[in-house]
Amino acid sequence: MTIDVRAVAVFCGSRMGAKPVYQQAAQETGKELAQAGIRLVYGGGANGLMGVVAHAVIQAGGSVTGVIPEFLKTREKMNEEVSELIVTDSMHTRKQIMFSRADAFWVLPGGFGTFEELLEILTWKQLKRHDKPIVLINVDGWGDKVVAMLDEAVKQGFASVDARSLLSVVPNAAAALEYTRVTEPAEALGMDVM
Repeated sequence: MTIDVRAVAVFCGSRMGAKPVYQQAAQETGKELAQAGIRLVYGGGANGLMGVVAHAVIQAGGSVTGVIPEFLKTREKMNEEVSELIVTDSMHTRKQIMFSRADAFWVLPGGFGTFEELLEILTWKQLKRHDKPIVLINVDGWGDKVVAMLDEAVKQGFASVDARSLLSVVPNAAAALEYTRVTEPAEALGMDVM
């Protein structure tokens, strides 16, 4: 069944990363979202892959909500070209707003912050606080070690096979869009949404 996805939160690096393919994937992600009429919800910065995704959405005529804490406005160079910019008092508030505004979560290459966002949203889903799709876009094998870590947690008895299945892994943004559109929304499943 196809569902209506109005907004996707994208977690990714505030740096470009070591490979040009990461930037290309970020551009493709932004373009896919804009062409599908899906609003981007992201961390509000103009730097790195975050900035590339947002710029690609804007260039393709799409809508962007940036959410950035006050203390990161200069450090991450706040993106003032977005459709909506929300400045928060903390990282926690930032994540709560991003969560509430998104119908799904996509993860592109990134560093510690990206890992933290992925694991938190995955943990919330495991605890049945939501049932929104979570998709890791495995650009050029970037996510292999992340997936291996999750698989190892299952193997070592720290997570269930069911918990591991809460994260989907796809090769590109087009596949992420296809997966996201056929995943049942939380409201239809009667889940307890945050």
